[in-house]
Amino acid sequence: MEVQLLVVEDCPNEAPAAVVLRRALDEVGLSTVRFTIRVVTGQTEAEQLGFLGSPSVLIDGQDPFAEPHHRPAMACRLYRDDAGVSGVPPIRPLRQALKRAADATAP
Repeated sequence: MEVQLLVVEDCPNEAPAAVVLRRALDEVGLSTVRFTIRVVTGQTEAEQLGFLGSPSVLIDGQDPFAEPHHRPAMACRLYRDDAGVSGVPPIRPLRQALKRAADATAP
């Protein structure tokens, strides 16, 4: 499983998003899975990656929070859940996405 945290340079939510991602991985039994942090440097790269704002999580190249009406952008990203709006991915759906990906790749 390949997990990436995509950010723009100096993203104020990079560190909190990394903490949430590590916690989610650990909580679904994927403590040995490492993730990389990739700094997206321009609009062309954002479009190639499907980068919908900083921070974004890719699991095996897919953004589990992608919505069809959003376009790639060099911008901050906001996430909505039952608790409100935040600059980091909500942990519950992140855990679910990680678990689905792990189950899909299990032998």
